[in-house]
Amino acid sequence: MLENHKYAVVDIETTGHSSANGDRIIQLAIVFIENNRISNSFTTFVNPKKAIPLFIQDLTNIKDEDVKDAPLFEEIAPKVLEILQDHIFVAHNTNFDLTFLQQELKRVGLPKLVCKSIDTVEFAKLMFPNIYSYKLQDIATELHIELESAHRADDDALATAHLLLKCFDQLQALPLKTVELLHKRSFQLKSNLALIFFEVITIKRKTYVTQDYLEYRGIPLKDVKKEPAPEWSKLAYPISNDEKNRLFQHGSLKLEERPGQYKLMDEIHHALIESKEIVCEAETGIGKTLAYLIPSVLYGIGQGKPIIVSTYTTHLIDQLITEEIPKLYDILNIRLRVAKLKGINHYIDVYRFWEHLQQEDESYDETFTIMQVLVWLTITEEGDLSELNVSGGGQLFIDKIRRTSEKKINDVKGIDFYERALRRSEHCDILVTNHSMIIMDTERETKLLGHGCATIIDEAHQMIHASISRKERIFSYTNWKYILGQFGTLDTDHLLYKLSLLNVSLSVRIRIEKLFVDIVESFDHAMGYVISTIQSYPHKSKSTKRTYAMEDLNLDKAFFIKVAKNLQTFIYSTKPYVGSAKKNIIDEQLLVLVNEWEYWLRELEIKVSEWDEIFLQDKEVEAKWLELDNRSVPGSLTIIKRPLNYQEDIKDAMAPLREQGGIIWTSGTLTVPSNKYFITSQLGLSSNIPIHQFKVESNFYKGAELLIIEDMPDIQQVSQSDYIESVAEAIVQTVLVTGGRCFVLFTSQDMLRKTVELIQDTNLLEDFMLFAQGITTGSRMRLLKSFQRFSKSVLFGTNSFWEGVDVPGEALSVVIMVRLPFSSPDDPLFKKRAELLTKNGQNPFSSYSLPEAILRFRQGFGRLIRSSADKGVFIVLDRRIDTKSYGSDFLQAIPNIPVKKVSLENIVLELENWYTNEG
Repeated sequence: MLENHKYAVVDIETTGHSSANGDRIIQLAIVFIENNRISNSFTTFVNPKKAIPLFIQDLTNIKDEDVKDAPLFEEIAPKVLEILQDHIFVAHNTNFDLTFLQQELKRVGLPKLVCKSIDTVEFAKLMFPNIYSYKLQDIATELHIELESAHRADDDALATAHLLLKCFDQLQALPLKTVELLHKRSFQLKSNLALIFFEVITIKRKTYVTQDYLEYRGIPLKDVKKEPAPEWSKLAYPISNDEKNRLFQHGSLKLEERPGQYKLMDEIHHALIESKEIVCEAETGIGKTLAYLIPSVLYGIGQGKPIIVSTYTTHLIDQLITEEIPKLYDILNIRLRVAKLKGINHYIDVYRFWEHLQQEDESYDETFTIMQVLVWLTITEEGDLSELNVSGGGQLFIDKIRRTSEKKINDVKGIDFYERALRRSEHCDILVTNHSMIIMDTERETKLLGHGCATIIDEAHQMIHASISRKERIFSYTNWKYILGQFGTLDTDHLLYKLSLLNVSLSVRIRIEKLFVDIVESFDHAMGYVISTIQSYPHKSKSTKRTYAMEDLNLDKAFFIKVAKNLQTFIYSTKPYVGSAKKNIIDEQLLVLVNEWEYWLRELEIKVSEWDEIFLQDKEVEAKWLELDNRSVPGSLTIIKRPLNYQEDIKDAMAPLREQGGIIWTSGTLTVPSNKYFITSQLGLSSNIPIHQFKVESNFYKGAELLIIEDMPDIQQVSQSDYIESVAEAIVQTVLVTGGRCFVLFTSQDMLRKTVELIQDTNLLEDFMLFAQGITTGSRMRLLKSFQRFSKSVLFGTNSFWEGVDVPGEALSVVIMVRLPFSSPDDPLFKKRAELLTKNGQNPFSSYSLPEAILRFRQGFGRLIRSSADKGVFIVLDRRIDTKSYGSDFLQAIPNIPVKKVSLENIVLELENWYTNEG
């Protein structure tokens, strides 16, 4: 029990972020903790002597009338100062609460609060390093902490107090060795957690009990026991609808009957029994995941072999395991062995992590991430680094400790997480993997996916992107400079300087330094040549970003050949000295240094290959282009190479899986009305493979309507700024009448940014929370969570938001599509693809551009209605859907819902009528 300290957990609600700019406290709450339990609390509204902004009222649900009779801060400040004395100040983000409170105390003439502090954001990130979000509302949900009204100071302070106690509990549950390792680095933290770690160490040393942990060179790791094979009674596939109904009513879920889902189940069942290959397109609302899991798992049980389920992203793998497979357990009343298998670089290299523990940390981010990893190693079963939620700076450290080689390290036998994953994949009932693993399996001597009896390819259309990504190469100037910077010079504290510790003679060190300087100089010379060539080309666009096809630049390869030669000479000349030093070393610290040298030399070897593919190879069936932002030269210089011939790779990858049994390709969007085989032909599938389409009942989309704004200007007839003004007006009018809950989908990041900036400048949506991809910080999932948190919110996104985003219910009521999602004709990838299609006698527009845009259109519409209870409006601002002959192809691609043409002036009236009728 932690009983040596008293804690005051504080939360404040304010009119804004800055006391200096006149913002004031409107509610203050303090929860006191003594003897490891909540002992007392204090809460009050505070009169700010100014109106509370509407978005703050929406956020906190605190209105002007709530605070009009409340005391002023100067009236309560002396009491607040007094009761906070002799306590450790705790807040969920002390940088805001403590700083704001100190500024307000100073404003009313009171002394500064002198105290130690604990930030529960920092503490929670350490104790729960695998939670997806550390916003109080999110972590409270994750840890089952009651939080009745988020953004109310009293409820937030109470939830923060419970979070603090949860952190205490988690800390005390850690192995003593872990806490000691944490304490060693805790003095670099931003809050006073060192004293808490020390107290726990003291307690544990007095009462230490052996815990069920492995240790690797003093690092505790969770010991994972082998999961026994389950024992099943005879399970048969439910043939009739009555049997399916009884099955779906079994357990706690009580799922409703869906005719389309039952038909999909039957189709998959027959295909697996007959070892056939089929394609299944299932609309949103069918219940696709359970429809393939039930028949495939029952088939696998009968065969005594695992089924393989492949999807696209890490997020979708985790969603399948944590959300969908538990439903299967509930329905079938069985437990299954589920294995998750990702690429080798997803897993931690424990030996490499141990090496970094022996070195001095480079920054706060590195220190903090090391501490997170230490805790995570005591709780992870998978060793999958994507489980960790680290800062951007911390991600650099995570990249250093990834497993990169199939070569086994003898002294980590038994605790190598990648090896664990391989063993589990050989003894499981469901093997969940991703498309990249399937593509990469062709390159392995021992096939990792060779034990299955059937394969489900979910999000099947994304197999194309997985195949492209395997051969995609990206040159980043910043990344190259970072790797070269690891070597330094003989007079800096980097690798070249540390050669002296390995007893490499001075003359050799000087020679190696000269070789490295040659690399840096030739690299800088080559980059200067590239940039001067770009700048010699006219740049008419007002955008700061430039994009050029590499073949159009006609670059002299002599500059790039010199860099490649210098790299190879340096690696060839340095390796023998490092290898020789390794043979004679006994001291572990020096062994760490040698291994660091070997690691960075391997990185340089990878860079040699990358350099060759980017600058020295030219292939007809690939697109290669350069991107640069004038605001950041040369730092923003990036070159991307992407293959256009990928069907053969997919065929090769699927060949061994076809020999094992049936294959089910499935997705929500696999066809377009004008070209049923658009996606399957890109996947390299034979036209003989049947494509089955499964649609939901007609009333599923009863709450949907599509509006075409018929008087939007034609972007080809007006300037971009005029078009953006009309787009901004349509968005503002829509948001004001619907009260937010709106996605705005763009095809261009540049247009998105300019539209958001214009809306912000007008202040017409100042009472709404605006989240914009590429502008608001955070990942796609984090933006989505933030969007869902506020009722008055708008999310602006580009193509990457059009897939895999599920916002059921009232969190989303409107989708605005700014332009039909055609690829830009200036996009280098599209230009190269169009060139190849033309050579083959095909029309690039009808054979590729149009069907691709229709698929994206379907995906954009698919964000709106996720269940039969949802209602929403799909608004298209691009008049081409009405004025061009191909417009009807877009409308035919989505469900049969009411389509209306309205003017920009009448959109408000139409939306009001729709909401009245639907409400």
